[in-house]
Amino acid sequence: MTTALLYLVVMILVAAVVFLLASVVFGRGEELPALPPGASPTRLPATDVTGDDLRAVRFQLVFRGYKMTEVDWVLRRAGDELDDLRARVAELEAAKNRVDSENT
Repeated sequence: MTTALLYLVVMILVAAVVFLLASVVFGRGEELPALPPGASPTRLPATDVTGDDLRAVRFQLVFRGYKMTEVDWVLRRAGDELDDLRARVAELEAAKNRVDSENT
């Protein structure tokens, strides 16, 4: 009888230690608090974001995070589009400046 009680106490202690260790490692399952408005876990310049800025953005790796290949693909695509748009704007501004200088 004493041996069975001793095994039961040891099993309860082992289970408690495993539970506490798992709680420390994996957390208790609560949701992360929302970020304050305007906050971002990544860094970008406040103005004049370039394609290289977007391509350099890296997201924090988390256990239940986004699929990294998809995020990288979207960032590459957005960076390329941003570069194309900025080049087009520069081209149009240069053409406008040439027309303005010819008219004066």
